[in-house]
Amino acid sequence: MTMADAPRLARASAWMALGTVVSRATGLLRSVLLIAVIGTALNADLFNTANSIPNSLYILVAGGVFNVVLVPQLVRAMRNDPDGGDAYANRIITLGMLVLLGATILLMLAVPLIMRIIYADLFTPEFTAQRQSAYLLMLLCLPQVFFYGAFVLVGQILNARERFGPMMWAPIVNNLTALVVLGIYAVVFGADRGGTGGFSTTESLLLGIGSTLGIVIQAAVLVPFLGRVGFRYRPRFDFRGVGLGHTLRLGAWTLGFIIVNQIAFFVIARLGVRATSEGRARDVPAAGTTVYDFGFLLAQVPHGIITVSVATAIIPTLSAYAAAGRVDRVGVEIGRTLRLVVSLVVPIAVAVGVLGPSLARLLPGENPAIGMTISAFALGMVAFTIHYVVLRGFYAMEDTRTPFWIQLVIMAVNLGTAVVATRLVEPVWVATVLAVCWSLAYVIGLAVAFALLSRRVGGTLVDHEMAWFLLKMALLTLMMCGVMVAASLVWVLFEPTPGGATTAIAQLCVVGGVGTVTYLFMAEVLGMNELRYVLTSLVGSRRR
Repeated sequence: MTMADAPRLARASAWMALGTVVSRATGLLRSVLLIAVIGTALNADLFNTANSIPNSLYILVAGGVFNVVLVPQLVRAMRNDPDGGDAYANRIITLGMLVLLGATILLMLAVPLIMRIIYADLFTPEFTAQRQSAYLLMLLCLPQVFFYGAFVLVGQILNARERFGPMMWAPIVNNLTALVVLGIYAVVFGADRGGTGGFSTTESLLLGIGSTLGIVIQAAVLVPFLGRVGFRYRPRFDFRGVGLGHTLRLGAWTLGFIIVNQIAFFVIARLGVRATSEGRARDVPAAGTTVYDFGFLLAQVPHGIITVSVATAIIPTLSAYAAAGRVDRVGVEIGRTLRLVVSLVVPIAVAVGVLGPSLARLLPGENPAIGMTISAFALGMVAFTIHYVVLRGFYAMEDTRTPFWIQLVIMAVNLGTAVVATRLVEPVWVATVLAVCWSLAYVIGLAVAFALLSRRVGGTLVDHEMAWFLLKMALLTLMMCGVMVAASLVWVLFEPTPGGATTAIAQLCVVGGVGTVTYLFMAEVLGMNELRYVLTSLVGSRRR
């Protein structure tokens, strides 16, 4: 990437980031409304798990290959094929749709087995109604697997042609659909934030069909953009001898990566459901899958807005350098991207860590575990986002094997600690413990990934500029964290008894504002050019 390309990259990232901001905001609103209408008890876990499993299974079947392998291969086809890669893209879409259709049918037939894996703790007589609700919800939500795949296939065709915005904006319609469905549910059936007895058939039909409809619309809105980039889909079944074997070989290791990741998802989901079912059986407070998912969603907001947007825009550049054998430039570009991303994500993570309990006070109901769970994700928020960028370097060099082994380490740490730690705490703290284990796993995984990529790119990833940047970021982080903790303690002195949402908003504004001013002021004093770069690039400075 040349200096002339930098403003273009920043503007492309900004457009994606804006779409992601709206998408994440509506997604958070959906989660808040879900808690307001269904709560965080067992019923909420039944619906959340059933609605999350299709995305997990789609990723297991094909998502990793679509997301990670296709863009570099499509860029190469566009660069080397006489037709600009259109025939290759048509074959990919055709093959992908066939795989997704077959996989969706098989998964729907396998619902009883999936139920046994996820809801093992519900297979007792006292949980018959809950189990029946979970079965119907899962059956209604599983067709999402096909439409998730269609969405990503079309989106990656657009990304390879540097049309990044539509894929970032499309999830908004899904979130809006979910908001409408939850609103209808609240009007027709009423809110039940402590529900543990399962859903009626009508309630399950509304929630399940409504959730799947949102994914269908999300995929459909991308289709018109294919024509705008000059691509017309024509089914092609001539899969032999056209380079798909190379793509599939790369995808084999990615599939292993995804299998490892999804094993972790299923185990964590099972631990969460066990917590809420135990809470119902013992009649004690519990925080499981729904609380964990809300904390995770909040932790992913800066990652989705900042990291994914920047990384998606830089992937074609990394792939081009790797294809030309310029691995040193891959390291340089990864380093630049990391400095930009870290300078933006770290202060958000500090704020989330300090203000997690205050954020939770904005939600309906009383569940102290929500705030602690949000704070517990703070360290992992930083580690995960850096890890994500680092892995783009391996994928650009068509190395899908190394990320697999790294993810194996992450899974081992995450599950090993989670299985043990959740048995040592009461059900109400299970979600918080799961968040701590996830964060620890990604800190360790990041250390391994960073060391391996640095070796691959010949030391260009950790140069003098990067070392100096990390030193300044460490100082900035300590100062911002110290100031915000002190401001929070002062706030508590003036407010010994926590108030409601209004008081929480005031605390967020005051303490968050103090932290923001501290960070920006010290960043200027220390000469952190990354923030200045963001501002000048977004206004499209033409003096470069």
